[in-house]
Amino acid sequence: MSSSPSHVPAPLVGPLVTLRAPEPGDTGPLLAILQEPEVSEWWVGYTPDRVREDFIDPPTGRIIEVEGECAGAMMVLRGEDPEYPTTVIHLFIGTRFRGRRIGEEALALAIRGEFAAGISRVTLDPNANNHGAIRSYERLGFKRIGVLRDYQVRPGGHLEDALFLDLTRSDFPDGPPLPERR
Repeated sequence: MSSSPSHVPAPLVGPLVTLRAPEPGDTGPLLAILQEPEVSEWWVGYTPDRVREDFIDPPTGRIIEVEGECAGAMMVLRGEDPEYPTTVIHLFIGTRFRGRRIGEEALALAIRGEFAAGISRVTLDPNANNHGAIRSYERLGFKRIGVLRDYQVRPGGHLEDALFLDLTRSDFPDGPPLPERR
């Protein structure tokens, strides 16, 4: 599947989370989050240049903002083939924002936006050992499709599997509900 950046015409706003287009000033806050040990375990090798290339220019995703502060980001990669209306999303959240279902709210908002744009399927491919993220995605309604063997090159050069998950418009015609707060 060839993919292109999703264009965000306007911010998407939920009870706690705002998804907005990235700006050059987001490079520093994103890099700081990507260097946190619990984030860099899964998002390896980020430098200021790579943050700019992957998130800022061209904007391939959305900034996850909580109370005006950058809490993380997501890449939203929409396929170009209208016969296969699929979007792939990758996201990370800073460690101090975890445990409040912020990632789930951000993902639900993004999916609602993609469904409104005509996409019928959203996929995720977290590292198979990232159990916390997988539990969060399944709480949101994602289904396990299969294992992508030897999918990710890890530090030191060894390969690890990823879990392939999806959520479709037939699961939630308007997108998944926003998570309830605990």
